[in-house]
Amino acid sequence: MAQPFAVLHALLLTLLCLSTMAMAAYNVQDFGAKPDGRTDAAKPFLAAWAAACGSSKAATIIVPAGRFLVSQALFKGPCKNKALRMFIQGTLLAPSGYSDATLWITFKYVEGLSVYGGTLDGRGQAFWACKKAGRSCPFGATSLTIGQSKNVLLSGMTMINSEVFQMSIFASNGVTVKGAKIIAPGDSPNTDGIHVQMSSFVTITGSSMTTGDDCISMGAGTTDVRIEKIYCGPGHGISIGSLGGTTKEEPGVQNITVRSVVFSGTQNGVRIKTWGRPTNGFVKGVNFENIVMRDVQNPVVIDQNYCPGNKNCPGQSSGIKISQVKFANVRGSSATQVAVKLDCSPSNPCSGIQLRDINLSYQKKQSLSYCKNAKGSSSGVMNPPSCL
Repeated sequence: MAQPFAVLHALLLTLLCLSTMAMAAYNVQDFGAKPDGRTDAAKPFLAAWAAACGSSKAATIIVPAGRFLVSQALFKGPCKNKALRMFIQGTLLAPSGYSDATLWITFKYVEGLSVYGGTLDGRGQAFWACKKAGRSCPFGATSLTIGQSKNVLLSGMTMINSEVFQMSIFASNGVTVKGAKIIAPGDSPNTDGIHVQMSSFVTITGSSMTTGDDCISMGAGTTDVRIEKIYCGPGHGISIGSLGGTTKEEPGVQNITVRSVVFSGTQNGVRIKTWGRPTNGFVKGVNFENIVMRDVQNPVVIDQNYCPGNKNCPGQSSGIKISQVKFANVRGSSATQVAVKLDCSPSNPCSGIQLRDINLSYQKKQSLSYCKNAKGSSSGVMNPPSCL
């Protein structure tokens, strides 16, 4: 009689063989990609994608170890199967220097895609130098874009040195980012970690972000987002907005949860930001909870008077309606004396603001809170004392 372990081992091998037989696998090197960091691998990558996307059964794309130069790639669906997987062991390199391109790696019109591992190096140094020198520069390229897609998983990915946004999630549904590591110098301009817009049911968990702008930002039309177990710093914090800056009519932002986040040395902590313009829109149903601040300049912020250069903001009054926003169990240290600032619109005052168990110290002085056109309630520990 066979031993139980031997039987189990044989069963596992059988299942593995059946799984391999049921899934088509495509290695980018078989399509001509060279891991030398010099030869453009865009066409081989797209050829591997075309084969996997055209497969009627579940398919896997394999990017082995090495450095692959990719000039630009649009991985486009819809595909014949909804079980596409991409395993990346190596590093994808953007071209050195910069161009007029606004997108580098893009997944569009895909459903049921999972991407595991890998490093995307946007090599944005030359572009940043152009911006810092005040020269006439192109807009800059977002390193990774998920556009008009659904049920996408990005797991264990490292993204470094994008020209502008490291990752953009646009007009998509059911996107999960977990275990991401996002790195850019603190003085690199507009290098937001992850920007979400016109998207719903987005989850971002277990990730660390070092950026020159917002670690995570959420634009108009963002709903049902869960952000949890994030380390942010340096950077500009986690922001909703800025809203109301481009069009008079824009969709609202709602059902946002930001939980268990550590901010270290950031410009802001948790923030809602709207332009001081008469636009239509709203923010409601937002929970910021279990937040740790370490020497954050502006830990808790609602700013409805955003207007760089005091231009294009007649009346300096935001039309965005903010309601049902909760800040709970926010603790740590502020790098400025005003640790809580709720500066709301005179024409559309904030309503339903909740402050619960806020404990933010400022050196050896009493930290302060500031409220303007804000209505709500406070409970529990209040340091600084509540201004609601």
